[in-house]
Amino acid sequence: MRWIKISGGSSMHDRAQKPEAALEFIFAPEEEINRLKARIDSLEQENLQLKQENLGLKEQLSKSKKNSSNSSKPPSSDLVKPKKTNSKDKPGKKGGQAGHKKHERQPFAPDEIDFRQDYLLEKCPHCNGEMEIDLGIAPRVIQQVEIKLAPVEKHEHAAYAFWCPHCQDYHYPDFPEEVIKEGLFKSRITALVAYMKHVCHCSFSTIRKYIRDILGEKISRGYLCKIIQKVSQSLERPYEELLELLPLSTKVNVDETGHKENGDKFWTWVFRTDLYVLFRIDKSRGSKVLLEVLGKEFNGILGCDYFSAYQKYMKDFSIEVQFCIAHLIRDIRFLTSHEGEQIREYGQKLLGKIKELFGVIHAREGMQHQEFVDQLTSLKDQIIHIAIYGAPIVKDENGKPQKSAALNMAKRFAKHGNAYFEFITSPDMEPTNNLAEQAIRFVVIDRHVTQGTRSIRGRQANERIWTVIATCALQGENAFDFILKAVQAYFYNHSPPSLVIHSC
Repeated sequence: MRWIKISGGSSMHDRAQKPEAALEFIFAPEEEINRLKARIDSLEQENLQLKQENLGLKEQLSKSKKNSSNSSKPPSSDLVKPKKTNSKDKPGKKGGQAGHKKHERQPFAPDEIDFRQDYLLEKCPHCNGEMEIDLGIAPRVIQQVEIKLAPVEKHEHAAYAFWCPHCQDYHYPDFPEEVIKEGLFKSRITALVAYMKHVCHCSFSTIRKYIRDILGEKISRGYLCKIIQKVSQSLERPYEELLELLPLSTKVNVDETGHKENGDKFWTWVFRTDLYVLFRIDKSRGSKVLLEVLGKEFNGILGCDYFSAYQKYMKDFSIEVQFCIAHLIRDIRFLTSHEGEQIREYGQKLLGKIKELFGVIHAREGMQHQEFVDQLTSLKDQIIHIAIYGAPIVKDENGKPQKSAALNMAKRFAKHGNAYFEFITSPDMEPTNNLAEQAIRFVVIDRHVTQGTRSIRGRQANERIWTVIATCALQGENAFDFILKAVQAYFYNHSPPSLVIHSC
């Protein structure tokens, strides 16, 4: 017990022996009582401030632990990655693993063989006797591949001078238009340069070395740039054809990543459908790009992450959206590692229900369709209810809820909760945005090699060639063959090939 001292330094215990002293204590001056009340109010205020400061510090500490595994941050933001631990006591055996199916290269067909060498025996290698060949038994075969000594052909076009006595002047026959458009490099080597640049991620310096050391020709970086521009022009119509078709798609997955142009920040957007992929490089990362590419009347489902541009496009034009659950799971994992105990428990409840949801998805093959939909719908309702009403709320001195990761999650679900579960009623839609992220991955690799573009023409070349590469990969087609056909059509003024698959 804390004693109140009135005078003389004696305590209440001392004065309890004297009635007059007790009365003096009980009827303490009003000023002393007010001082103590003020002190209590001050301590309560200080305690509340310390609680708020503690909550803020916990929030900052939790944010500092964000990485690519528990948030939407890219892997490149992980400055120090933890060392991976092997769950096995002993390291796995190198090479082919026991029980794995053996893979062997298929032999060349007879019509693919350019040269054949037969080996015959004249006498038995053991007894030196006469031998007969048995054509009923297949021979032992070793097949080989070699590069030709001269892998390039060098062509020359000569237009001779003709003297006209009447005009008193020399005249030359015109070169064919395709010869002039081709220039030094004909169609196949032109397509090869584009393939090496964008599929193999080679720099211009590497391509120059290859052409010099393997093909035996010296070439400048400037001419290689001109080659890429020719390829870009040959792919203009195939690219525009997809751009016109994109707003009519029933579902489109979208993602974006950074791009540099002369040191300025641009963005590479990817739009992926079931049959093709289209790239767009733009200065903006905002919803205007979605408006320009997909338009106001887009009537399909948009698969994307929770970035604000998609939210705005969704709101402004009533677009149906499937937000990526994989990104959501990362954000929930962040809650489960939060410094605040209540927020951790909140995150664990959400994560548990999400795991149940994916358990149902993985068990889909053994379920009737309606049973599958009913279970997913039930779990969806439970997840949304926990997310909105289960979030812990801490109020400030004015009674207003304090900002926190849990409160942000609750607001997200209150606003867009249903948009995480569109895949339930749209079976063709994936619950994640992995399709777009996979399509944009090779562009990220290319960015590290090329360091971006320098002009709008370079930007257009990247858009068109990347679109062809990704679409051909999706359709199981050969990107080099498509580029070659487009370049040949461009040189000879023919109709370019199309990336659109027309149904019969």
